[in-house]
Amino acid sequence: MASDTPPDRPPSLSGVLETALYVDDMDRARAFYEGVLGLSLMFHDARLTAYPVGGRSALLIFQRGGATETAHLPGGTIPPHDGHGPIHCALAVAAEDLPAWEARLAARGVAIEGRTRWPRGSISIYFRDPDGHLLELATPGLWPVW
Repeated sequence: MASDTPPDRPPSLSGVLETALYVDDMDRARAFYEGVLGLSLMFHDARLTAYPVGGRSALLIFQRGGATETAHLPGGTIPPHDGHGPIHCALAVAAEDLPAWEARLAARGVAIEGRTRWPRGSISIYFRDPDGHLLELATPGLWPVW
């Protein structure tokens, strides 16, 4: 079946499916992402923990160095990957939920490092996970798509 996409344009993308962070201590990371952010476990093995986010995407937490060799699965292979240093990840939240998120973070000893009110009216707060990754909670309006 032929595509309706003109040859000079790529087919459209429908979203970001996964975001990956790499951590030094998986138990510590799981305690943070499940205990502080309240994420529900979707999958877990020695090298990877996966959480569903918003019904459309997954947050993947890899053991640092745990995915540096090709993964051989029954259906194919996954090439090696890894990450070093603090990475940034933004999570979407409803504007009315932002005060509750701020209170939850404070109650769990998570410091808010920054707060920004964006020109389109969105508000972002920034904090870090135990591996130093910069996490952002952003209300609608940050980007034209959210």
